[in-house]
Amino acid sequence: MSIRVLFAANAQRWETYRTALPAAFERAGLDVDLFTETDRSDLVDYIVFAPNGTVSDFTPFTNAKAVLNLWAGVEQIVGNQTLTQPLCRMVDAGLEEGMIEWVTGHVLRHHLGMDAHIVNPGHEWRPVVPPLARNRTVAMLGLGALGRACARALVDLRFNVVGWSRTQKAIPGLTCLSGDDGLQTALSQAEIAVLLLPLTPATENLLDAARLALMPKGAVIINPGRGPLIDDDALIAALDGGHIAHATLDVFRTEPLPADHPFWAHPRVTVTPHIASETRADTASDVIAENIRRGEAGAPFRHLVDRTQGY
Repeated sequence: MSIRVLFAANAQRWETYRTALPAAFERAGLDVDLFTETDRSDLVDYIVFAPNGTVSDFTPFTNAKAVLNLWAGVEQIVGNQTLTQPLCRMVDAGLEEGMIEWVTGHVLRHHLGMDAHIVNPGHEWRPVVPPLARNRTVAMLGLGALGRACARALVDLRFNVVGWSRTQKAIPGLTCLSGDDGLQTALSQAEIAVLLLPLTPATENLLDAARLALMPKGAVIINPGRGPLIDDDALIAALDGGHIAHATLDVFRTEPLPADHPFWAHPRVTVTPHIASETRADTASDVIAENIRRGEAGAPFRHLVDRTQGY
């Protein structure tokens, strides 16, 4: 009997996955009936899910073995009281590679002072000679799969990388800190800070006025994680006061970023439209297929969300 899989994401995403998922199922040797709507929710075995999709009440899916999220972040679903099935977040190679490329690109941009030459309306001859990467400290806030991958890439470029996470990690070649004291230590050294934390009640407004003030004068913030990790008003004040030199932001509390938001016009803010890394259908479909294969074999699911931690 075929494995019944409901694709519960928006129509635009379905156009991307309608061929990628069947190809991945075939590679995994799975006989899958894939569909986008059903009048027999009790017969669904797995739900491929995106928060902006077609399902918000999971109660009717009484026999579903897992909900397989297409996004890395799960903050929009983890608190859903109707969701009693196992929830798996998306961790895939394409997402990781895309994030490495975006993060290293913007770290190098700020490290090298490239904006002085790229944006030079006065046609000024302005030599910018940066320190070597080994003399520049980057704080990686968040050491999950994406944070670890980006930290390793920056270490390979010889940056002095200090990693921080809520719980202590041990990563070869990387200084790892944790807890409130560890965060203060990381921020006090951070000439460039990269935020790749999940959004939870414990991480919302993590960078508030007090913590921004801990950073060296002239520091740069790069946020491809989640918008509410930073207190917007505190950041604008730190930019206006000159303590923070620049913020490159890819994620925001409201998306798309409203046209009247002060970030758009601020001379020390770069806005990118949530493009740091997109889930790639081909690699993500292989992750989905592998978790379905595991579920059918009675093996543990990969990337299972810890509801108590929120990610």
